[in-house]
Amino acid sequence: MAPTPPHDLVVTQAVPGDWAVISGWAADEGWNPGASDGPVFFAQDPEGFFLGRVGGEPVSAISVVTYGTGYAFLGCYLVRPDLRGHGYGLATWRAGLAHAGNRTVGLDGVVAQQPNYRRSGFELAHRTARFTGIAPTAGIPSGVRAVSSADLPDLIAYDSACTPADRPRFLSRWLTGPGHRAFARRSGGRVTGYGVIRPGHDRPRIGPLFADTPDDARALFAALTGAFPGTAVAIDVPEPHKAAVAMVEEAGFAPSFETARMYTGPVRPHAQDRIFGITTLELG
Repeated sequence: MAPTPPHDLVVTQAVPGDWAVISGWAADEGWNPGASDGPVFFAQDPEGFFLGRVGGEPVSAISVVTYGTGYAFLGCYLVRPDLRGHGYGLATWRAGLAHAGNRTVGLDGVVAQQPNYRRSGFELAHRTARFTGIAPTAGIPSGVRAVSSADLPDLIAYDSACTPADRPRFLSRWLTGPGHRAFARRSGGRVTGYGVIRPGHDRPRIGPLFADTPDDARALFAALTGAFPGTAVAIDVPEPHKAAVAMVEEAGFAPSFETARMYTGPVRPHAQDRIFGITTLELG
């Protein structure tokens, strides 16, 4: 028999004003949320964020953000530490997943929760390692330049080939969010990669870093880290991508945190060999 949900918990859709609570809990867990993530995240799916309250006080959170009719991504799954073990997390989880409908759902799960995710029907796709290191001082390499609004159509098309779902609404805001620095590389007028770095709670985070080749990725990585020279920077790298791991290790970056990309079902084919750094653990 399934456990009875706690009767004192009320789960409702979160609003942008609730983001300070959610991101504060994420920061306390060491997840290093981006400084301006909230408005960009909510713009993708304003109905995809949930907060559980007891007596009006926030106790739990989750996001299940939809991308079209076939895909959703689960993140921000949090319960206030002093109230864990009361069933609030599971009840919030169920309320959030209902928003996905029949879509395949992805997530990036922390190690401690991966057995629970497997029991809920999620299967491992690959492990992801967060690498951190000090950004070197470097100029912008040949072929790389800052992204402008004129680049958006080409970057949307390039991004769609690298992800399980189209996300033009998200990307148009992600490239231009407050404090975000975006760079693209072109060869013969064609995009061969792009990347974004944004300020975080603890340190700037690179994501995504998508590129055709290791050379394209290294050029973009140099431009992105060069935007914050001498600063500790983080990037989440798919562990099976050996060229991506080699790139960050050569730069002196070291693994500091581990998650697992997991899905409830099939996702559309996409160019995983281009993914040198995932966009964000929260929205995929």
